[in-house]
Amino acid sequence: MGGSGWKSRILVFFVLGTIITLYCPINQAANILVVPIAGSHWINMRILIEELKLHGHNITVLYQAGAWHITERPDLYKSIVIQVQGTTEKIDAGGIMLQNTLLVAQRGWAFWGKVKSQFEALTYFQNRYKTIYRFIADIFENKGLLNQLEEANFDLVLTDPFFGTGPMLAYYLKLPLVYNVRWLDSGEAHSLFAPSPPSYVPISSSQLTDKMSFLQRTQNVVQSLIQLFALELVIYPNYNEICHRYLGPDTDFKSILLRADVWLMRVDFVFEFPRPTMPNIVYIGGFQCKPARPLAAEFEEFVQSSGKHGLVVMSLGTFVHSLPMEITMKIAEALSQIPQKVIWRYDGETPPNIGNNTLLAKWIPQNDLLGHPNTRAFVSHGGTNGIYEAIYHGVPVIGMPLLFDQFDNVVRLESRGAAKVINIATMHSTDLLQALNEVINAASYGDNMKRLSVLHRDQPESPMERAVFWVEYVARHKGAGHLRSESHRLSWYAYYCVDVMIFLLSVLLLLTVLVVGTVKILCRIVCSKKQKTE
Repeated sequence: MGGSGWKSRILVFFVLGTIITLYCPINQAANILVVPIAGSHWINMRILIEELKLHGHNITVLYQAGAWHITERPDLYKSIVIQVQGTTEKIDAGGIMLQNTLLVAQRGWAFWGKVKSQFEALTYFQNRYKTIYRFIADIFENKGLLNQLEEANFDLVLTDPFFGTGPMLAYYLKLPLVYNVRWLDSGEAHSLFAPSPPSYVPISSSQLTDKMSFLQRTQNVVQSLIQLFALELVIYPNYNEICHRYLGPDTDFKSILLRADVWLMRVDFVFEFPRPTMPNIVYIGGFQCKPARPLAAEFEEFVQSSGKHGLVVMSLGTFVHSLPMEITMKIAEALSQIPQKVIWRYDGETPPNIGNNTLLAKWIPQNDLLGHPNTRAFVSHGGTNGIYEAIYHGVPVIGMPLLFDQFDNVVRLESRGAAKVINIATMHSTDLLQALNEVINAASYGDNMKRLSVLHRDQPESPMERAVFWVEYVARHKGAGHLRSESHRLSWYAYYCVDVMIFLLSVLLLLTVLVVGTVKILCRIVCSKKQKTE
């Protein structure tokens, strides 16, 4: 009897094991080479790496020594660190860019101010490209490193393509390619290969919405042309020279960039304006968001002391360490006059007029603070990560954009009625105080943001699950070429069918000439017969 029961239990376990095996697909661990971008780009790449590690994948990260925020993490990934001679990450690039942007913003962001801002950004990145070019050269001239990468038998390359290192390595190693992307040096990533009609798709840095007047559409077209010329005449030629040197004379950078199998796009159309897309774009906007965790004692005690008035969270990002003191004091004065407590992420000289209600901290648990039930508003520079965390937790925003895409981000949120935008270069403390009181006390801002939060969360799967699935999909199938459009192989005149239109117009013109000529001949014949008859 006992032996019979033992056999029955074995049979039950065997059946259960078979069912679990059939219904739970087993993914083989992938060997992934990650080529990241430093700074805030690395922060969300690291979050994706952590999730891939939890799924059993092996990660190797290749980066430049001294890269901002990237450190060795043997528990999470294997590091390949490239020493680049004559470069440094220590310059205050954010401060330099901020000064230029503030000068432009003081003029109120007129059309030519926006154009000038485009050129300022291009100049900044041109200087950064010198470092990137040396980084790429050091990789491809290191034969030992290239042999090491070839022998590692990677399954795919995961990279942020803002700079060209990752796409070029994937091409050289003949590996499938996945992007974790929002922005390229050409602007918003869609603009490189997805149809982007300027009539309703605003170009990056335009600060326009998808509802444009005639003059705004004109501005959008002009800025699009300026960006196109900058790419084709300045950026791509330098990259093409490197491609020819290390990848062969028949290569060009744009084609290498466009050969990615899947683009994990950090976009959600709850936030972004609707626009045309492509089959190999997978939307993962807000993938880094997660439920709030309990706060450390020092923060929790301060938050609880806010009482019924609640908390305001303020952060202007990691790229700009501090603002000019004149602006900082205006912010401090406004914050000191609201009844809420304020936690301000700040890494500069303490303003002398800081209020008793304000806690300055060099680092804050931003996601956890935004998810705290006492939080009433978020004063933000408009960085993508912070914006999505605010949407996820339903916290309305006071936008104070400083650089790059931040202006477009806060415009998008403002158009949804979930944010109030301030020009930080021209504001008075009363402007910020009025915006704070309006966003905190007017129910519409909170209601609109909560609606966005509900829409953002109402998905069949989380953005992170979607991201991991498609990375594993590319690894399983050794690419996803069937999703890739062949449009990048076409010349511009073939893409827009200019040659076809010229041909059809030529045929129409020829037919018109033939018909007109034939009619004239027939008329002459008829006229001559009439004359003979008379």
